[in-house]
Amino acid sequence: MSERTVVATVEAHRQLEGAGFEVRRPFPSPRLSLVDPFLLLDEMGPVEVEPGQAKGAPDHPHRGFETVTYMISGASEHEDSAGNAGRIGPGAVQWMTAGSGVIHSEMPARELNADGGRMHGFQLWVNLPAAQKMIAPRYQEFAAGQIPKVSDDGLVVRIIAGSFGGVAGPVETHSPVTYLHVSLPSGREIRVDVAEGETAMVYTFAGDGDGTLRIYDTEGDEIVLANSGSEPSEHLVLAGQALREPVARYGPFVMNTSQEIETAISDFQSGRFGAIAR
Repeated sequence: MSERTVVATVEAHRQLEGAGFEVRRPFPSPRLSLVDPFLLLDEMGPVEVEPGQAKGAPDHPHRGFETVTYMISGASEHEDSAGNAGRIGPGAVQWMTAGSGVIHSEMPARELNADGGRMHGFQLWVNLPAAQKMIAPRYQEFAAGQIPKVSDDGLVVRIIAGSFGGVAGPVETHSPVTYLHVSLPSGREIRVDVAEGETAMVYTFAGDGDGTLRIYDTEGDEIVLANSGSEPSEHLVLAGQALREPVARYGPFVMNTSQEIETAISDFQSGRFGAIAR
């Protein structure tokens, strides 16, 4: 096995999204536009919301990529114009393939808005290959109990996509993608296999390095996470096959050319993305 080295470290910045909720975002930023095939990573919270103060992302369009919502605490309700709807609570994931285009809504669960509570989760955007940007939309949703995990004396790896320790996650992806949530006790380390040449990064969201994204070299076939702090640490491990294709993006549209972006805007404005039936 050959260990990869860290080639870049990025501190997440804070900004408002959706209807006005705050996120920590390591990318995109002026310094880092994307980490091919990943387009965006947002950490939502953790925050304690008062009754009536929870905010989400009302009806908005997407085309050409996938949005992945993973909840740590709280709950979110999803709907789209393809007729999909669902709810994800702590430990659950919703993986939406926008493909040719959908209108999507992501809002805090009704009881969270009514009673308040803790909200914490992540959204990841995964680019689609050019040949699959106009595929039919698809919606994959898995409850916490459907996300397999590998445990070892306090160390826990939750496997959303890809595999770890011979255990595969439930999500079907359009290009090779690994998405792991690693809970690492103090004084422990873990080795994660990564396919040679794939993009690999780790976002730490608790413990030493909180709010830090580490991007690894593409040479080598494993990354090593070690927790030398006095408290447990939490990490998202993300890896994927770089598409190495042109990226044209405008807000919620991610295509390969500016002409395709113009077509996406025109299709949205003319109602071709449909509407969420309520």
